[in-house]
Amino acid sequence: RLPQDLICTMSSTADTLDAAALAARKAELKAKSEALFAQVTFNQVIGLQREFAEDGVSRLVLPINPQLFNNFGVVHGGVLMSMLDSTMTAAALSRFDFSRLVVTVDLQTQFVKSGRGVLTGHGKVVGGGKSLALCEGRLEDEQGDLVAKASAVFKYVADA
Repeated sequence: RLPQDLICTMSSTADTLDAAALAARKAELKAKSEALFAQVTFNQVIGLQREFAEDGVSRLVLPINPQLFNNFGVVHGGVLMSMLDSTMTAAALSRFDFSRLVVTVDLQTQFVKSGRGVLTGHGKVVGGGKSLALCEGRLEDEQGDLVAKASAVFKYVADA
């Protein structure tokens, strides 16, 4: 039988190793997700920024500039739809630790109000299996008001 102080030391060492391994894995996933996000140059063209994507949940931010406006001086609906698509894509990719790529099969969008200022996109996987991801997304303005929401189906098509 091992003395209690040795058991505690062993447990503490194992916890430290587990924490280090977890931190290394998290850093690896972050690097992989940032690389995939950077490959979509359209995100860079419109100024879309990824805050995080992990475990089927994501958040992206879009600082608005006049180049993204429509005739009414608000963010063009196509930009809002693209942001929702990218936000939900990030959530779907994170579901399998960015090891699989997806394509959008269906995207249903509802516009609630005009997009002004910095927009924040929230995405999450709400269902699916090995080949499909069912996602929901929403865009909020700086006050936290709903600007648009969407649901989408993504098909996993290849390994990343």
